[in-house]
Amino acid sequence: MQNFLATPTELIASLWRHRNLIKSFVQRDVLGRYRGSFMGIIWSFLNPLFMLVVYTFFFSVIFKARWGSGSDSKTEFALILFSGLMVFSLFAECVNRAPGLILGNPNYVKKVVFPLEVLPWVNMGSALFHGAISLSVWMLAYIIFFGVPHLTVLYLPIVLLPLIFFVMGVSWALASLGVYLRDAAQFVGIVTSTLMFLSPIFYPVTALPERYRGLLYLNPLTPVIEQTRDVLFWGNIPDFKILGIYLIITLIIAWLGFAWFQKTRKGFADVL
Repeated sequence: MQNFLATPTELIASLWRHRNLIKSFVQRDVLGRYRGSFMGIIWSFLNPLFMLVVYTFFFSVIFKARWGSGSDSKTEFALILFSGLMVFSLFAECVNRAPGLILGNPNYVKKVVFPLEVLPWVNMGSALFHGAISLSVWMLAYIIFFGVPHLTVLYLPIVLLPLIFFVMGVSWALASLGVYLRDAAQFVGIVTSTLMFLSPIFYPVTALPERYRGLLYLNPLTPVIEQTRDVLFWGNIPDFKILGIYLIITLIIAWLGFAWFQKTRKGFADVL
Protein backbone atom coordinates (compact mmCIF):
# COMPACT_ATOMS: atom_id res chain seq x y z
CA MET A 1 0.00 0.00 0.00
CA GLN A 2 1.29 3.44 -0.91
CA ASN A 3 2.51 5.65 1.91
CA PHE A 4 1.57 9.33 1.83
CA LEU A 5 3.86 11.85 3.46
CA ALA A 6 2.24 14.00 6.15
CA THR A 7 5.10 16.29 7.10
CA PRO A 8 4.78 20.11 7.22
CA THR A 9 7.26 20.39 4.33
CA GLU A 10 5.16 18.05 2.21
CA LEU A 11 2.17 20.34 2.75
CA ILE A 12 3.99 23.20 0.97
CA ALA A 13 5.87 20.94 -1.46
CA SER A 14 2.63 19.39 -2.68
CA LEU A 15 1.16 22.83 -3.35
CA TRP A 16 4.20 23.88 -5.38
CA ARG A 17 4.56 20.56 -7.18
CA HIS A 18 0.96 20.54 -8.36
CA ARG A 19 0.51 24.29 -8.87
CA ASN A 20 -0.33 23.97 -12.58
CA LEU A 21 -2.87 21.24 -11.90
CA ILE A 22 -4.48 23.35 -9.17
CA LYS A 23 -4.62 26.38 -11.48
CA SER A 24 -6.28 24.31 -14.20
CA PHE A 25 -8.84 22.86 -11.80
CA VAL A 26 -9.63 26.28 -10.31
CA GLN A 27 -10.35 27.67 -13.77
CA ARG A 28 -12.56 24.69 -14.55
CA ASP A 29 -14.42 25.02 -11.26
CA VAL A 30 -15.06 28.76 -11.66
CA LEU A 31 -16.20 28.50 -15.28
CA GLY A 32 -18.20 25.36 -14.56
CA ARG A 33 -20.42 27.14 -12.06
CA TYR A 34 -21.72 29.51 -14.71
CA ARG A 35 -21.60 27.23 -17.75
CA GLY A 36 -24.88 27.38 -19.66
CA SER A 37 -26.14 30.56 -17.96
CA PHE A 38 -26.98 33.58 -20.10
CA MET A 39 -24.65 36.03 -18.38
CA GLY A 40 -21.98 33.52 -17.46
CA ILE A 41 -19.19 34.70 -15.19
CA ILE A 42 -20.81 38.16 -14.88
CA TRP A 43 -22.89 36.55 -12.11
CA SER A 44 -19.75 36.40 -9.96
CA PHE A 45 -19.84 40.21 -9.97
CA LEU A 46 -23.62 40.61 -9.64
CA ASN A 47 -24.02 38.20 -6.71
CA PRO A 48 -21.90 40.18 -4.20
CA LEU A 49 -23.39 43.44 -5.46
CA PHE A 50 -26.89 42.11 -4.87
CA MET A 51 -26.01 40.81 -1.40
CA LEU A 52 -24.46 44.17 -0.50
CA VAL A 53 -27.70 45.95 -1.40
CA VAL A 54 -29.97 43.42 0.36
CA TYR A 55 -28.05 43.27 3.65
CA THR A 56 -27.68 47.03 3.75
CA PHE A 57 -31.40 47.56 3.21
CA PHE A 58 -32.50 45.09 5.87
CA PHE A 59 -30.04 46.04 8.58
CA SER A 60 -29.70 49.79 8.09
CA VAL A 61 -33.20 50.64 6.84
CA ILE A 62 -35.55 48.08 8.39
CA PHE A 63 -33.68 47.27 11.62
CA LYS A 64 -32.12 50.76 11.90
CA ALA A 65 -28.76 49.25 12.82
CA ARG A 66 -25.87 51.63 13.38
CA TRP A 67 -22.16 50.95 13.67
CA GLY A 68 -20.13 51.80 16.74
CA SER A 69 -19.00 55.11 15.24
CA GLY A 70 -22.54 56.42 15.67
CA SER A 71 -22.76 57.54 12.06
CA ASP A 72 -26.15 57.36 10.36
CA SER A 73 -24.56 56.90 6.94
CA LYS A 74 -26.09 53.86 5.24
CA THR A 75 -23.18 53.74 2.80
CA GLU A 76 -20.67 53.54 5.64
CA PHE A 77 -22.69 50.81 7.32
CA ALA A 78 -22.91 48.89 4.03
CA LEU A 79 -19.16 48.92 3.44
CA ILE A 80 -18.29 48.00 7.03
CA LEU A 81 -20.80 45.15 6.98
CA PHE A 82 -19.70 43.89 3.59
CA SER A 83 -16.03 43.81 4.55
CA GLY A 84 -16.94 41.33 7.28
CA LEU A 85 -19.14 39.34 4.92
CA MET A 86 -16.26 38.92 2.49
CA VAL A 87 -14.17 37.22 5.16
CA PHE A 88 -17.03 35.00 6.26
CA SER A 89 -17.90 34.06 2.66
CA LEU A 90 -14.33 32.92 2.02
CA PHE A 91 -14.52 30.73 5.12
CA ALA A 92 -18.04 29.40 4.49
CA GLU A 93 -17.56 28.59 0.81
CA CYS A 94 -14.54 26.41 1.52
CA VAL A 95 -15.79 24.74 4.69
CA ASN A 96 -19.29 23.99 3.40
CA ARG A 97 -17.94 22.31 0.28
CA ALA A 98 -15.14 20.42 2.06
CA PRO A 99 -17.12 17.34 3.24
CA GLY A 100 -18.15 16.56 -0.34
CA LEU A 101 -14.78 17.04 -2.03
CA ILE A 102 -13.83 13.34 -2.06
CA LEU A 103 -17.39 12.03 -2.28
CA GLY A 104 -17.99 14.21 -5.33
CA ASN A 105 -14.86 12.96 -7.11
CA PRO A 106 -14.81 9.16 -6.68
CA ASN A 107 -13.00 8.67 -10.00
CA TYR A 108 -9.94 10.51 -8.64
CA VAL A 109 -9.81 8.15 -5.66
CA LYS A 110 -9.37 5.16 -7.96
CA LYS A 111 -6.39 6.80 -9.64
CA VAL A 112 -3.37 6.06 -7.50
CA VAL A 113 -1.33 8.80 -9.15
CA PHE A 114 -3.89 11.57 -8.58
CA PRO A 115 -2.95 13.90 -5.68
CA LEU A 116 -6.20 14.05 -3.72
CA GLU A 117 -4.68 16.52 -1.27
CA VAL A 118 -4.90 19.28 -3.89
CA LEU A 119 -8.71 19.28 -3.96
CA PRO A 120 -9.01 21.58 -0.91
CA TRP A 121 -6.49 23.92 -2.59
CA VAL A 122 -8.74 24.00 -5.66
CA ASN A 123 -11.64 24.84 -3.38
CA MET A 124 -9.61 27.65 -1.81
CA GLY A 125 -8.51 29.00 -5.19
CA SER A 126 -12.11 29.21 -6.36
CA ALA A 127 -13.17 30.93 -3.12
CA LEU A 128 -10.29 33.43 -3.42
CA PHE A 129 -11.38 34.24 -6.98
CA HIS A 130 -14.90 35.04 -5.83
CA GLY A 131 -13.45 36.92 -2.86
CA ALA A 132 -11.41 39.06 -5.24
CA ILE A 133 -14.55 39.87 -7.23
CA SER A 134 -16.35 40.86 -4.01
CA LEU A 135 -13.38 43.02 -3.03
CA SER A 136 -13.52 44.77 -6.42
CA VAL A 137 -17.21 45.56 -5.76
CA TRP A 138 -16.28 46.91 -2.32
CA MET A 139 -13.42 49.00 -3.72
CA LEU A 140 -15.63 50.43 -6.48
CA ALA A 141 -18.30 51.44 -3.95
CA TYR A 142 -15.67 53.00 -1.66
CA ILE A 143 -14.17 55.02 -4.52
CA ILE A 144 -17.59 56.28 -5.61
CA PHE A 145 -18.72 57.40 -2.15
CA PHE A 146 -15.50 58.12 -0.22
CA GLY A 147 -12.74 58.61 -2.76
CA VAL A 148 -9.29 57.00 -2.90
CA PRO A 149 -8.97 53.98 -0.55
CA HIS A 150 -6.41 53.91 2.24
CA LEU A 151 -2.98 52.54 1.37
CA THR A 152 -3.48 50.07 4.23
CA VAL A 153 -5.57 47.95 1.83
CA LEU A 154 -2.20 46.57 0.70
CA TYR A 155 -1.98 44.77 4.06
CA LEU A 156 -5.09 42.70 3.27
CA PRO A 157 -3.22 39.62 1.94
CA ILE A 158 -1.18 39.54 5.16
CA VAL A 159 -4.36 39.76 7.23
CA LEU A 160 -6.00 36.94 5.28
CA LEU A 161 -2.99 34.59 5.28
CA PRO A 162 -3.69 33.05 8.73
CA LEU A 163 -7.33 32.53 7.77
CA ILE A 164 -6.28 30.70 4.60
CA PHE A 165 -4.15 28.24 6.57
CA PHE A 166 -6.92 27.77 9.14
CA VAL A 167 -9.49 27.06 6.44
CA MET A 168 -7.15 24.65 4.67
CA GLY A 169 -6.57 22.67 7.85
CA VAL A 170 -10.30 22.43 8.52
CA SER A 171 -10.97 21.58 4.86
CA TRP A 172 -8.53 18.66 4.80
CA ALA A 173 -10.03 17.29 8.02
CA LEU A 174 -13.62 17.67 6.78
CA ALA A 175 -12.83 16.24 3.33
CA SER A 176 -11.62 13.08 5.02
CA LEU A 177 -14.39 13.01 7.62
CA GLY A 178 -17.02 13.43 4.90
CA VAL A 179 -16.00 10.09 3.39
CA TYR A 180 -16.52 8.14 6.60
CA LEU A 181 -19.35 10.19 8.11
CA ARG A 182 -21.96 11.23 5.54
CA ASP A 183 -23.76 13.49 8.04
CA ALA A 184 -20.74 15.78 8.20
CA ALA A 185 -22.08 18.13 5.51
CA GLN A 186 -25.32 18.75 7.42
CA PHE A 187 -23.44 19.35 10.67
CA VAL A 188 -21.01 21.76 9.01
CA GLY A 189 -23.90 23.71 7.48
CA ILE A 190 -25.40 24.27 10.93
CA VAL A 191 -22.06 25.32 12.42
CA THR A 192 -21.27 27.84 9.67
CA SER A 193 -24.76 29.36 9.87
CA THR A 194 -24.31 29.75 13.63
CA LEU A 195 -20.84 31.25 13.23
CA MET A 196 -22.24 33.88 10.90
CA PHE A 197 -24.19 35.43 13.78
CA LEU A 198 -21.51 34.73 16.38
CA SER A 199 -19.00 36.74 14.35
CA PRO A 200 -18.81 40.55 14.42
CA ILE A 201 -20.23 40.90 10.91
CA PHE A 202 -23.48 42.74 11.56
CA TYR A 203 -22.31 44.41 14.76
CA PRO A 204 -19.07 45.69 16.31
CA VAL A 205 -17.37 43.83 19.14
CA THR A 206 -18.10 46.83 21.37
CA ALA A 207 -21.83 46.13 21.02
CA LEU A 208 -21.43 43.22 23.44
CA PRO A 209 -21.13 43.67 27.19
CA GLU A 210 -17.46 43.76 28.14
CA ARG A 211 -17.63 40.49 30.06
CA TYR A 212 -18.68 38.63 26.89
CA ARG A 213 -16.18 40.14 24.46
CA GLY A 214 -13.48 37.64 25.38
CA LEU A 215 -15.80 34.81 24.31
CA LEU A 216 -16.29 36.47 20.93
CA TYR A 217 -12.54 36.38 20.37
CA LEU A 218 -12.59 32.60 20.76
CA ASN A 219 -14.24 32.64 17.35
CA PRO A 220 -11.35 32.19 14.86
CA LEU A 221 -13.06 34.56 12.40
CA THR A 222 -13.20 37.52 14.80
CA PRO A 223 -9.59 38.76 14.59
CA VAL A 224 -9.56 38.49 10.79
CA ILE A 225 -12.86 40.31 10.39
CA GLU A 226 -11.79 43.07 12.78
CA GLN A 227 -8.41 43.58 11.12
CA THR A 228 -9.88 43.39 7.63
CA ARG A 229 -12.10 46.35 8.55
CA ASP A 230 -9.10 48.15 10.02
CA VAL A 231 -7.05 47.96 6.82
CA LEU A 232 -9.92 48.42 4.36
CA PHE A 233 -12.19 51.01 5.91
CA TRP A 234 -10.56 52.64 8.91
CA GLY A 235 -7.07 52.92 7.42
CA ASN A 236 -5.33 51.36 10.43
CA ILE A 237 -2.18 49.25 10.28
CA PRO A 238 -2.93 45.66 11.39
CA ASP A 239 -1.79 44.37 14.76
CA PHE A 240 1.17 42.24 13.69
CA LYS A 241 1.53 40.69 17.13
CA ILE A 242 -1.98 39.25 16.97
CA LEU A 243 -1.46 38.20 13.36
CA GLY A 244 1.84 36.52 14.22
CA ILE A 245 0.30 34.47 17.03
CA TYR A 246 -2.72 33.65 14.87
CA LEU A 247 -0.47 32.59 11.99
CA ILE A 248 1.54 30.19 14.16
CA ILE A 249 -1.66 28.60 15.51
CA THR A 250 -3.24 28.29 12.07
CA LEU A 251 -0.08 26.78 10.57
CA ILE A 252 -0.29 24.07 13.22
CA ILE A 253 -3.99 23.56 12.43
CA ALA A 254 -3.22 23.35 8.71
CA TRP A 255 -0.55 20.73 9.29
CA LEU A 256 -2.77 18.67 11.62
CA GLY A 257 -5.59 18.72 9.08
CA PHE A 258 -3.19 17.76 6.28
CA ALA A 259 -1.65 14.97 8.36
CA TRP A 260 -5.09 13.59 9.22
CA PHE A 261 -6.06 13.62 5.54
CA GLN A 262 -2.86 11.86 4.47
CA LYS A 263 -3.18 9.21 7.16
CA THR A 264 -6.84 8.42 6.45
CA ARG A 265 -6.86 8.59 2.63
CA LYS A 266 -5.72 4.98 2.35
CA GLY A 267 -9.25 3.87 3.23
CA PHE A 268 -11.12 6.16 0.82
CA ALA A 269 -11.29 3.61 -2.00
CA ASP A 270 -12.68 0.93 0.33
CA VAL A 271 -15.46 3.18 1.63
CA LEU A 272 -16.42 4.61 -1.76
